[in-house]
Amino acid sequence: MDVSGFIFWAIIAVSLVYIVLIYNNLVSLKHNVSKAWSNIDVLLKQRHDELPKLVETCRQYMQFEQETLEKVMLARSSVASAQQQGNIPALGQAEGALRLGLGSLFAVAEAYPELKADETFQHLQARITGLENDIADRREFYNESVNNNNVRIEQFPDVVIARMFNFKDHSLLEFSTEEMADVNIRQLFS
Repeated sequence: MDVSGFIFWAIIAVSLVYIVLIYNNLVSLKHNVSKAWSNIDVLLKQRHDELPKLVETCRQYMQFEQETLEKVMLARSSVASAQQQGNIPALGQAEGALRLGLGSLFAVAEAYPELKADETFQHLQARITGLENDIADRREFYNESVNNNNVRIEQFPDVVIARMFNFKDHSLLEFSTEEMADVNIRQLFS
């Protein structure tokens, strides 16, 4: 084998190793997105299971606040539906409505001293608030994983390998601006 033949095969070998490295990195990014979503999914299911308990506890005290309780349960149903369908944009909207409903529920609960003093309510409020914080943390990790994946599958030379092996981009989990706003407590009591 002459030198030019050796150089040719060395270039082919280095190119193949480089392609394998790119492919393996893309697979790793794809699985990081899946893992991050699984972390959110677990927390959403836990919160989904806690919400009926909270609503039932509130219902015992809040006879005149049925609309607030119904909004929470309707939003809970929307979250579950979007979650089952894997529809990330719809989940973000449903999450926004649910968080807004929970904020309203907790604000309205301030008008019911017996409810605020109820040990079950306090426990459920703390549990759901903790889950909300955990979901926010996991959402940040998920969005970071999605962003890393989406950037890499668009960069050259990764884009060539990504298209060849049909790697897909993912949607960010974004909440509405309404969800980010503070609850208007005056409006709740007027």
